[in-house]
Amino acid sequence: MNVRRRLIPLVAAAGALSALSACSTDSAAAGDTGKFDVVASFYPMAFLAEQIGGDQVHVTSLTEPGQEPHDLEISAKQTAQLQESDAVLYLKNLQPSVDDAVNQSEIKTKIDASSLTSLEKHGNEVGGHAAEHDDDAHGEEAGGEDPHIWLDPVKYAEVAKGVGTAFEKADPDHAATYKANTAALVKKLDALNTKFENGLKNTDTKVFITTHAAFGYLAERYGLTEEAINGLDPESEPSADRVKDLERMAKADGVTTVFYETLVSDKTAKTIASDAGLKTDVLDPIEGITAKSRGKDYFSVQEANLKALQGALGAK
Repeated sequence: MNVRRRLIPLVAAAGALSALSACSTDSAAAGDTGKFDVVASFYPMAFLAEQIGGDQVHVTSLTEPGQEPHDLEISAKQTAQLQESDAVLYLKNLQPSVDDAVNQSEIKTKIDASSLTSLEKHGNEVGGHAAEHDDDAHGEEAGGEDPHIWLDPVKYAEVAKGVGTAFEKADPDHAATYKANTAALVKKLDALNTKFENGLKNTDTKVFITTHAAFGYLAERYGLTEEAINGLDPESEPSADRVKDLERMAKADGVTTVFYETLVSDKTAKTIASDAGLKTDVLDPIEGITAKSRGKDYFSVQEANLKALQGALGAK
């Protein structure tokens, strides 16, 4: 995340906090619904809150559908809404303006999803095949702590368990509901994990190319290698050397497809694919559900991702 993108959310959050008193009346309805009010930072967190909370919670997402979550700038109204809620569920280090607003708020229950599972440092190349290239130039791409834990069903299930426990503690009157809903969600995530394991077990290649390094955890989970055009920042630009390296790698490893995502421009992916004689397809990081999404929720989009990967990797 570059300096400009860090400074803007800081200024926005500071301005939002100073305007809090003026907006408290407007946001009161959002924070006083008669239910357990949860503010979620973006879709994967909102989905967890809705699945676990069921009818007992009122969930509001800070990130609108179709909005790139990394670029979110908290408004004064949203900061007021945060203050009025019972809990906030967010993923630290993904959205700087959310981190700042949460740190400065007095909300009692702050649930950081990144603290509920283990995070790893990922660069542009992640997975089993990547270890073979540690001495190569592209293996030295600087990586940061990867926040994209929700794309790995196993890690997402770990987070779900932690969120369920937090809800039980914060709203004990409905603890039995949260416990049952969490168990049901974890069971569905376990089934999804099995689908990925079986569906990607036998493939012609284990390497796939993406525009945004969002699929590192998924790659490691299922014995694949993600080669990302850009790093963890979806709007960073690849170097000419990186592009040439990807083209050579695609030929050597039998890569057929360059994946792009719905919320970021597909221009770079299509240019590289054209130059290397490859196809393009969508691999959705599920940062938001829009009309362009290949599914209506987390599970259906993940199943579409699995189908896309099976096609690109030559699954048998």
